[in-house]
Amino acid sequence: MRELKNLLYEQVGRIGKALASPKRLELIELLCQSEKTVEMLSQQAEISVKLASAHLKELRMARLVDTRKEGKYVFYRLAEQGVADLWVNLRGLAEERLVDLRMGLSSMVTHGHDLRGVDRKSILKQARSGEVVVIDVRPGDEFAAGHLPYARSLPLTELKKRLNELPKNKPVVAYCRGPFCMMAKDAVALLQKRGYQAFMLDDGVAEWRARGLPIEQ
Repeated sequence: MRELKNLLYEQVGRIGKALASPKRLELIELLCQSEKTVEMLSQQAEISVKLASAHLKELRMARLVDTRKEGKYVFYRLAEQGVADLWVNLRGLAEERLVDLRMGLSSMVTHGHDLRGVDRKSILKQARSGEVVVIDVRPGDEFAAGHLPYARSLPLTELKKRLNELPKNKPVVAYCRGPFCMMAKDAVALLQKRGYQAFMLDDGVAEWRARGLPIEQ
C-alpha cells in the first residue's frame, strides 16, 4: 500500500516539477492567450528556440500542453482550460503569500491608474452601454483567439497611429495578458500623455475566464 501511495504522490509531483521554472510559467501564461509556435514563444519569452523547445518538452511530458502540426510548423496549446486556471490560482496564491511579489506588482502601476479590486461585472456593463471603451492591446492573433466582451483590438504596436479611433470624452480601459504584462501599463501611459482618461485592468483573458466571466472569440 505504501508503494502505491508513493507512486500516486510521485505522479502529482510531476505537475509541480513541470511548473518549478519561471520560464515555463511564462510559457504557460503566453499559451493562455492563444496557440503559438516555438519560434513565437521564444521571441515573446525572450529566450532561444532551443531553450523554449526544452521547456515545452517538459510541459508536454507533464501533459500540460499539446501540439498540432500545420505544414512545417508545430503549434503548441494548453492541454485544457484547467491548466490556465491552475496558472491563475497559483499566481493568485503567490500574490497573497509573498510580500515581494505584491510590492513588485504595486510598483508596476501608478496609484489610481489601475482598476484592481473594481467590480468586473460593472466594467462589463459600462462597456456594453458604451460608457467606457475597453481596448485589448495584445497582438491581433491573441485577440482573435479570445477577448473580453465589447473590447476593441488595438495592439500596443499600433496604438500611437490609431489614437483617432478612441473618443476623448469617455474613459479608456486597457488590458493585456494579465498582472505581469507590461503592455497595458505602456498603453495607459501613452493615452494619459495624449490627454485621455485611461486605466489599466490587470485581468487578462485567463483571469477573466477564471472569474466565471464570458469570453468572446
